[in-house]
Amino acid sequence: MRAHQPADIAHPARFGDGAIVVCEGLVRIFKVAEIEAVALQGLDLLVEPGEMIAVVGASGSGKSTLLNILGGLDVPSAGRAVVAGHDLTQMGRGERTRYRREVVGFVWQQTARNLLPYLSAVENVEMPMTLDGRADRRRRALELLDLVGLADRARARPERLSGGEQQRVAIAVALANEPPVLLADEPTGELDSATAAEVFALMRRANRELGTTILIVTHDPLVADQVSRTVAIRDGRTSTETVRRTEIHEDGHRTVAEEFAVLDRAGRLQLPRHHVEALHLAGRVRLRLEEDHVGVWPDDAARQRAEDARERADAARKPPADPAGQTPADATEERR
Repeated sequence: MRAHQPADIAHPARFGDGAIVVCEGLVRIFKVAEIEAVALQGLDLLVEPGEMIAVVGASGSGKSTLLNILGGLDVPSAGRAVVAGHDLTQMGRGERTRYRREVVGFVWQQTARNLLPYLSAVENVEMPMTLDGRADRRRRALELLDLVGLADRARARPERLSGGEQQRVAIAVALANEPPVLLADEPTGELDSATAAEVFALMRRANRELGTTILIVTHDPLVADQVSRTVAIRDGRTSTETVRRTEIHEDGHRTVAEEFAVLDRAGRLQLPRHHVEALHLAGRVRLRLEEDHVGVWPDDAARQRAEDARERADAARKPPADPAGQTPADATEERR
């Protein structure tokens, strides 16, 4: 008699299965002397292969910390970060060096950080391939310079290139070793609007033709118009996502943008700031589960307390009246 063979047990899908960038409950705490600063507070983020997204946020929101972790330049305090199958929390020093050389490419805001000043454009593009021991470096370097529209500037050193040309060479350098992911930190921060548009057009071309996943970190909300998905970070967590899609109408194509709040793995979400301000939400809010949605209302008692506090603060700022009922301003006007 044959022993009973148990049926295959289907394992539940893990958060981020299929994504090329996975951040789950990401925490980063910096400690200076006896003071701790929390840069990331349980951040969740998924990026699908071939996407081109922007991560936006004010200064101090945690976006630069996120970029450093994804780039293998920093280590999270807790949580999970995986890029192209590489678990960034489990890497040793040597593995991180290979990761930065083969898995991710960088484009920094400061053009001087991207290129070696004593090398020509083509030699700069060749450098990552030289460090990686690749053959046929010159041919690929020239192909990449042609991709970024600078084949005729291959022999020029950075000092002979404009800011926009330097960033285009930097993109070619970042793509030299065919990384699956390109990380860009304020890549157009030092460029005028026309040149910035050219650089973004080039990134879209690399994304489309090479299939490279591109993640752009910026504080400029206008960058969001250049990508199909924008992730906003606030207080160390993803707060909202704006998704853009093209709809076909009788009068042509039209781009539609829709904003979503992000519900993290713990069930938390951050309401958009303009929603909070418009409804004067503060402290507690009331929730009501409807058939197909959740309603959020201000707590009337809490709102009344907030209004009373504002009135008291306004009254405290007013100049005191004299015994005759005149304020100092009234008395001055009367003397005139």
